[in-house]
Amino acid sequence: MRKPVSAVTGVGSTPGIRLAGMVITIDPGSTVAPFEQIRAQLADQARAGTLPVGTRLPTVRGLAGELGLAPNTVARAYRELEADGVIETRGRSGSFVAAVGDTAQRAASEAALEYAHRAHRLGLARDEAIATVLAAFDAVYGG
Repeated sequence: MRKPVSAVTGVGSTPGIRLAGMVITIDPGSTVAPFEQIRAQLADQARAGTLPVGTRLPTVRGLAGELGLAPNTVARAYRELEADGVIETRGRSGSFVAAVGDTAQRAASEAALEYAHRAHRLGLARDEAIATVLAAFDAVYGG
């Protein structure tokens, strides 16, 4: 059974929710889009175990209402989380946290293999391909 969603107060008047250990806050002044803020926070909490496998997430409309966002914003975050294997949607039963570790590792391995094949087809030497990946990681993770 789903626990009730209650509004929480963040810094100032930052909208947010708390549900069974899940805390989502939206920073309206951030340059990061609200759907990405939701996606990143849910993904981080699922990977950290704060949101255990099988935890039922709020409905799209419910979460949107609690956060003061358009339902399409939350729907986009859920779609991207589902594409990444972080959550799974079971029709009318709702969306649930999936077993992330295996799915994320498998997806990363597939992406790495695809990149290696493409770099080879493009004629990049192994060292050039690796340098390109490292530069991309520096750009994403900060280097």
